Amino acid sequence: MRILVTGGAGYIGAHTCLVLAERGHEVVIVDNFSNSSAAVLPRLAHLAGRPFACEEVDLRDRAGMDALFARHAIDAVVHFAALKAVGESCEQPLAYFDNNISGTITLLQAMKQAGVGRLVFSSSATVYGAPDAVPVREDAPLRVTNPYGRTKLVVEQLLADVQASDPGFHVANLRYFNPVGAHPSGLIGEDPSDTPNNLMPYVCQVAAGRRDHLSVFGGDYPTVDGSGVRDYIHVVDLARAHADAIDYLERERQSLTVNLGTGRGISVLELVHAFERASGQAVPYRIVGRRAGDVAEVYADPGQAQALLGWRAEYDVDAMCRDAWNWQSRNPDGYTGTGDAVPDQPPVR
Repeated sequence: MRILVTGGAGYIGAHTCLVLAERGHEVVIVDNFSNSSAAVLPRLAHLAGRPFACEEVDLRDRAGMDALFARHAIDAVVHFAALKAVGESCEQPLAYFDNNISGTITLLQAMKQAGVGRLVFSSSATVYGAPDAVPVREDAPLRVTNPYGRTKLVVEQLLADVQASDPGFHVANLRYFNPVGAHPSGLIGEDPSDTPNNLMPYVCQVAAGRRDHLSVFGGDYPTVDGSGVRDYIHVVDLARAHADAIDYLERERQSLTVNLGTGRGISVLELVHAFERASGQAVPYRIVGRRAGDVAEVYADPGQAQALLGWRAEYDVDAMCRDAWNWQSRNPDGYTGTGDAVPDQPPVR
């Protein structure tokens, strides 16, 4: 199929584009590059053995999106394009509502105009807020604690309303937990443009000497070592799930909502120690006070994804750390300054 991937130059989007291409799909990337780098494109082409079509369009540009759909006979859409920093969303809620919700509405209008009725939506475990129990199932109460999570929940609700109005429109809502790691080649990975908002890239930068230490928020939780426990999932496993969801929509002609995680909680300190083993580098850390709104542990029940998609996570925490460090050590400044050059290094398999 010809699949449009919104935000396809971003962290998870790029890995998903590669998996889709490996499965024989034709991929069209649309990205406004507000939170990504065009330098990923030659790297993707190198890994896939062929270039990817890419258009620089903002999803909120209705005329631009209509023109894009007119140029490409799109069969399905994988929708990643969104602002994604929880803290920033609390400071700039209107920007998040405009980009994440308005952008999705414009995308849906363009899809309807073009007669495209299959969408895989990049949702988030933030729709569960602070869950009552773990592991978290898909039928857990939905309650958000920040504007970012609210945009994900509102979009899920919008998509449900569109489905109700159009029996030919089908959606896969993929609620994923904590994506980490990088492609095993070390050519593509997570490249935060500023101070990392997530744990793994921050750990990478501490190990690389770019930052002095890691602050561990809370050391007195009722967990294995007092630090918070989360469900970390390798980005390649996550990318596979999106391709599996495309297959599901094509095969079953019905919608679904599934959690994507390993089903196993890993504490912050367990991840730090795993990273030290994988990298051979020390990761200095300090225990500081808890952050408001954080909970002791959150991890997924991924059983529904296995039952409906035939998917399960394959990479363990050691592989996540190994691949994250491989990316960091090969690309100490991320994509900065790489231009169109592909590093003269063979892929690591």
